Amino acid sequence: MHDLVPVRRALISVSDKTGLIPFVRALADLGVELVSTGGTAKAIADAGFKVFEVAELTGFPEMMNGRVKTLHPAVHGGILALRDEPTHTAAMEEHDIGPIDLVCVNLYPFEATVARPGVSRAEAIEQIDIGGPSMIRSAAKNAAWVTVVTDPGQYSDVQTELASQDGSTSRTLRDMLAVAAFKRTSAYDAAINQFLGSTAADTASSNGEDFPTTFGPGLDRVTTLRYGENPHQRAAVYRETNTTGPSIVSAKQLGGKELSYNNMLDAAAALSMVQSLAAMEPDRVGVCVLKHTNPCGAALAANAAQAIRLAIAGDPIAAYGGILSINRPLDEVGAAAIIDGGAFFEVVIAPAFTAGAAADLNGRWKNVRLLEVGPMDMPAHAPMDFRSIPGGMLMQDRDCKPIVTDAWEHNAGPAASDSDMKAAAFLVACSRSLSSNAVVLGGFDGDGVRVFGAGAGQMDRVTACRIAVAKAGEMTRGSIAASEAFFPFADGPEVLIEAGVRLIVQPGGSKRDADTFDVCDKAGVTCLTTGQRHFRH
Repeated sequence: MHDLVPVRRALISVSDKTGLIPFVRALADLGVELVSTGGTAKAIADAGFKVFEVAELTGFPEMMNGRVKTLHPAVHGGILALRDEPTHTAAMEEHDIGPIDLVCVNLYPFEATVARPGVSRAEAIEQIDIGGPSMIRSAAKNAAWVTVVTDPGQYSDVQTELASQDGSTSRTLRDMLAVAAFKRTSAYDAAINQFLGSTAADTASSNGEDFPTTFGPGLDRVTTLRYGENPHQRAAVYRETNTTGPSIVSAKQLGGKELSYNNMLDAAAALSMVQSLAAMEPDRVGVCVLKHTNPCGAALAANAAQAIRLAIAGDPIAAYGGILSINRPLDEVGAAAIIDGGAFFEVVIAPAFTAGAAADLNGRWKNVRLLEVGPMDMPAHAPMDFRSIPGGMLMQDRDCKPIVTDAWEHNAGPAASDSDMKAAAFLVACSRSLSSNAVVLGGFDGDGVRVFGAGAGQMDRVTACRIAVAKAGEMTRGSIAASEAFFPFADGPEVLIEAGVRLIVQPGGSKRDADTFDVCDKAGVTCLTTGQRHFRH
């Protein structure tokens, strides 16, 4: 066991130069010899510090546009050598290899590169670091003797220990940094794997598959939670290292107590819903009120206050204790609509909150969680959904394709107006956010469009229709109904028609579609088919 190990030589090669010079200054003040590469060496020299190029150790210049510079025994031998192993020290003497006691490396910005819209596969590949992960892994493997630094956030701890331990580091610190190093290279490789897997279709792979044969998402634990869905279940939340776009996991919390497991699950569903509304009608404000991962109210309107009022009206009873999300920044007028709406919300989600809106909401409910998620942009690359099952994981594209009406078919009843088509598209977006089997009723309310009632998570579609009608009440008459999957029989549409629905939109594809079309035709009810199912289990 080697506790304190002096740092006499450091190899530094960083893409992110945040805090580099103060860290180098601390090393130089302790008499540490500095070795570096390319741009990092220039930055160190320009700051007035003596630095040796890696080429002086290896006897080879950097080559192939920097692709090859540190992959050499003079580098890895100096990092990996066990200082108390005679055969290792003899090899170092024979080949004139000097020990390297500290490796400071952060990697090419692969994750930031692939997060840019429109990045090409070739651009991404050039940002795959080879020498960096190799040096990090070598140093982490030899943590008994070598200190490995992989993030500017670690500089302060290393500097403090070097200063307090007369230029040495402890085994405790080295082991901690080694774990962080392996975690970083694992996340880096996972990001590469995920990006190349997601673009496999563009490479015309020989097996014709778009999914990687192996997959390991890079996940960093953010925090442990008080408990899971129930108090007897343990829980934690993790962040995908290469995620882009708005996320509940990375949201800024402006008020209220800590989020629970159920809060986060519901909030993620509410955020996804209003993201899809933002993509559908960017000129109108979208609001979702959600309970148990199912929207019980949703609306599109000209302004935030109107959309909030209409969304709450979808199911005021279910809204109490739920989550409200909006796809526009929330100001004092919107906050007043929430406060005056008669419901209490556990969480309110918005791209941003004005100071006044946050103060008003926190003043009304001291425990309400306000989550600021940033712009509602859709991610640059199609996101994936993962779901664990005993013994493995399921992986699929997220159901977030824009809902367009151009390909819809008119199968029965009067032709739908342009405004009805837009309202029907909104309700289809709502239906795909509901747990299957699901039917949602809605339509116009003043200048906005909203949900009137929904039946979700049912084992049969007829019951989903009955619940939706019961929830909508008097609003059912003259409403529009959307089903996320086809009606296997005409009994469901018969329930809707009898209650006063005037337009039904559904994917179609049942062997008995003709029965549904016939029932609609006889009742003078419009029936549209989208050709696209939206199961959500």
